[in-house]
Amino acid sequence: MTAGPQEISEQDLQAYVDGWLDPARLAAVEAYLAEHPDEAARLAAYRRQNEALRGAFAEPRGEDVPERLLLAARRRSPGRPLAWLARAAAALALVAVGFGAGWGLRGGLETSGLARGDGAFLVQQAAAAHRVFSVEVRHPVEVRAEEAHLVAWLSKRVGVPLKAPDLSGHGFRLVGGRLLPAAEGTAAQLMYEDEAGRRVTAYMTANTSGGETAFRFAEDRGLAAFYWLEGPLGYALVGALTRAELIALAKSVYRQLEL
Repeated sequence: MTAGPQEISEQDLQAYVDGWLDPARLAAVEAYLAEHPDEAARLAAYRRQNEALRGAFAEPRGEDVPERLLLAARRRSPGRPLAWLARAAAALALVAVGFGAGWGLRGGLETSGLARGDGAFLVQQAAAAHRVFSVEVRHPVEVRAEEAHLVAWLSKRVGVPLKAPDLSGHGFRLVGGRLLPAAEGTAAQLMYEDEAGRRVTAYMTANTSGGETAFRFAEDRGLAAFYWLEGPLGYALVGALTRAELIALAKSVYRQLEL
């Protein structure tokens, strides 16, 4: 729906965050935010995140981001293009500068782990996304767990039927989820939190390689991850937990996905 003079769309809000808003819309958007403090806080969080990421990755190590990854990031819903590209750039920058050696990437950024069928690039993307969003306080997720459409929305965008595993038996409650760019399409991230404030994220994307793996474990700079490819899905569970804690969660997730 096209926004009228007093109607403020999500596209207006994201353009405002990114500094691309039509000057003719500026007064209306600022008036809207003055009347909606929750929305103003949400946009302020996005802006802080963008500024932090620009500062952290202002001088990357020189690796070129493959054109196909940029194209994948651009093939998004036209309603929120700028926010999606910002998140895509952030995630890809994290992968490029932070995980080249620690997570076992042997062939550089030219071949994704999903394309090779070994899940290597999958776990790098999952860990990068975890580092960005697990520290968020006000807006750790796009859609809260209480919203009934969460799983259906993520499933539709990823293109694979998804489930939100119940990890309450291990002390972790579902906070919510978000969409992320992936090397070959779209990924979903679900976030869980325990009473101590520790967060675990489940990263899911389509298994375009058709390959399958057993459980694999990786760790780097305080993060641990179990990941696997099976059927239509690539899956990674990431958190600052011990291997024993994380494997218990991963086994629970796997059992629930099989039901």
